[in-house]
Amino acid sequence: MTDVNPDQIGAGAPQPLEWRDGDMPYSTAFGDHFYCQTDGRLECGHVFLAGNGLPERWNGRQRFQIGELGFGTGLNFTETWRQWKLHRADGQHLHFTSFELYPMRGEEIGRALSHWPEIDVEREALTAAWPQAPDGIVELDLDAQTMLSVVCGHALEGVAAATPGFDAWYLDGFAPSRNSDMWSEQLMRLVCEKSAAGGTFATYAAAGFVRRNLIAAGFAVERRKGFAGKREMLCGIK
Repeated sequence: MTDVNPDQIGAGAPQPLEWRDGDMPYSTAFGDHFYCQTDGRLECGHVFLAGNGLPERWNGRQRFQIGELGFGTGLNFTETWRQWKLHRADGQHLHFTSFELYPMRGEEIGRALSHWPEIDVEREALTAAWPQAPDGIVELDLDAQTMLSVVCGHALEGVAAATPGFDAWYLDGFAPSRNSDMWSEQLMRLVCEKSAAGGTFATYAAAGFVRRNLIAAGFAVERRKGFAGKREMLCGIK
């Protein structure tokens, strides 16, 4: 299959996939894998959970809201949900909202997440609830304390329309060199505007223009050691 121009794919439509390097999903539209080839689940823990001070920041919070740029396979959500179930207390609620231009089909999500038995329960629940043709805003009450919303379409429009109050952000678009729109100053400003006071972000990306855009948006940005030999990652606070 040849690479595809992302602009030629309708927003919200499934994108062409290939399965490479040990049955890993690869986006031919963006020329990139959906997750770290070393171990995407462990990368989620190192970058997105620890980078946002989770699970510690859940302590004592009745409600916590996470935003994510790029739902992809749902790996970050399922690992976060697994950790949330381990640490939450009665009466606490998590709302995880992800912005995804090209939602995957349920069978593709299931295939991609089948690499990790640790999240089998979450994978099965997510794929059982996932619509056949995801469109608009997919809202799933996955248990009494967990809601997932996936906003299908362009991130700039989705984040602009979102209700403010996000406590943490996972910035997980495809690599900045392949998907620069997902890391633009305009979008980073919206992410910051929609964040609660003291809201945080974390990302595997460390490109100079990404860091500058996050600072310009209003975040205090910190460099940390990246995952699996990657020299740096970024995290920060509003």
